[in-house]
Amino acid sequence: MSDLLIKPSSDTKNYHSLTSEQAGWTYLNFEAKVLDTGEQISRHTGEYEYCIVLLGGNFKVEADGQVWETGNGRKDVFTGIGHAMYLSRNTDFILTAQSPDTDIAICWVKSDEDHPPRMKRPEEAAIEYRGGDNANRQINSLLEPGFDCHKIVCVEVYTPSGNWSSFPAHKHDERKVAEDGTLLEANLEEIYFYKIDKPQGYAIQQVYTDDRSLDEIVRVKHNEAVLIPKGYHPVVAGHGYNVYYLNFLAGSDQSLANTSDPDHDWIYGSWKGADPRLPIVTAEMNGHAV
Repeated sequence: MSDLLIKPSSDTKNYHSLTSEQAGWTYLNFEAKVLDTGEQISRHTGEYEYCIVLLGGNFKVEADGQVWETGNGRKDVFTGIGHAMYLSRNTDFILTAQSPDTDIAICWVKSDEDHPPRMKRPEEAAIEYRGGDNANRQINSLLEPGFDCHKIVCVEVYTPSGNWSSFPAHKHDERKVAEDGTLLEANLEEIYFYKIDKPQGYAIQQVYTDDRSLDEIVRVKHNEAVLIPKGYHPVVAGHGYNVYYLNFLAGSDQSLANTSDPDHDWIYGSWKGADPRLPIVTAEMNGHAV
């Protein structure tokens, strides 16, 4: 089995727990867990900034003398857009699940900066459609570049059945700056965390470098994750299955600056149309199925 593919644990309540040390990384730490109604997470963020994404259900967060409640959560990732709760370092917080089977993903990254806590709500998420034809997909910005935090970037991506995603392939493993100071490419670690709309569904992801010292193809199923330590990393959704992935990134810059695979640059601008199945989710869907 690929070292890049992370399968969920047998503990269905705390089904992912990956530290940066376990991943051989510097920045990213990742958890995914399911909470019962009234169940709580009580922590001190210490020297880390946090991003908590609501995958399904509703929760309340108490921190810094403030209270945030999701209220209009989604039943699952295919019935709305996610809430994202940002918490700075040195913060005590209590998260309380407010519905059965509240499904959350957590990222934390070491930081030496202070930023204000904030809940980014579904109606605030910018929706972008990238690509075209059968490489068309939907990107919802949760903690987008420019968000008031230190290092974390978080987006969720919806790829319709049979479509390509993260394509033409790109990489972000070397910091490159133009002569005028423009950031051309950031050096970022990245996690792809997958949800599939049917239990037997899957996606296929390739991770490769120019010299092919890393060149792996992995078959990814529901609730599995893929680590992107370096290289290009395109995805294709299995035919018949809509694919969701949550991206957490962190590294040299709070940015998504990247370099595309020059072999496939010709594809940009070649598309003839848009996929009529998009958008797969909207903020208007939130709150109706929970």
